[in-house]
Amino acid sequence: QVRLMESGGGLVQAGGSLRLSCAASGSISGARTQGWYRRPLGKVREPVAVITKDGSTRYEDSVKGRFTITSDAAQNTLYLQMNNLQPEDTAVYYCAAALGPITEWGPGTQVTVSS
Repeated sequence: QVRLMESGGGLVQAGGSLRLSCAASGSISGARTQGWYRRPLGKVREPVAVITKDGSTRYEDSVKGRFTITSDAAQNTLYLQMNNLQPEDTAVYYCAAALGPITEWGPGTQVTVSS
């Protein structure tokens, strides 16, 4: 079983940047997809950015042009660079990797953007 652990969350002012990291305890390069999801307070979890095994990326409309997802196979780490953060980006952010029939999730990291 591969375990995931997010880091890099915190409090930032609107317009600021954060880079989230998701460290895996084993290889995730073979995952069908790796992704970042977020759950705003009182709302359901939603996809933010996904990268497929062939390197294709997809983004939620509100983050296009501001967020970038990358995966470093050598470091077994997934990243989410978030620029021009806005208060509506405030949420718990989770990373996930679809490995075989199971999707592994990290415990989440809080991102808070003040206006």
